[in-house]
Amino acid sequence: MSTSASSMENRLRFIKHDGHAIYLIDVTNCTAKELLVLLELIRADIARHAHGSVLTLVDVTGAEIDKIVATRIKEVLVLDRPYVKRSAWVGTDSLPQVFYEHFKTFSQRELPSFQTREEAMDWLVKDE
Repeated sequence: MSTSASSMENRLRFIKHDGHAIYLIDVTNCTAKELLVLLELIRADIARHAHGSVLTLVDVTGAEIDKIVATRIKEVLVLDRPYVKRSAWVGTDSLPQVFYEHFKTFSQRELPSFQTREEAMDWLVKDE
């Protein structure tokens, strides 16, 4: 496995917070090309889990999101909706607000945004 492949996989992993597993989707500073690859991995990973069981933390800080990537994100959000119990986002202030609003509208999901990963994780596991 090449270094780039392993570093891409490190961007998608389960982390523990207060005894709960959270699927971290770390796309910080990714190029549009990297994001398209990661989106396919995300879709496949999440689809392996039980319906309504996955807590996701998405960090898009500094990610390069163009129209092609934004369209694919919307598609993946719809496809993974049955499996995701709750999703929290960090870094949305670094992407065009219109894209973020479209993600929420198109996926028919709440995608609350937080300033830090810690705040997002606390919200994800509350009432669990």
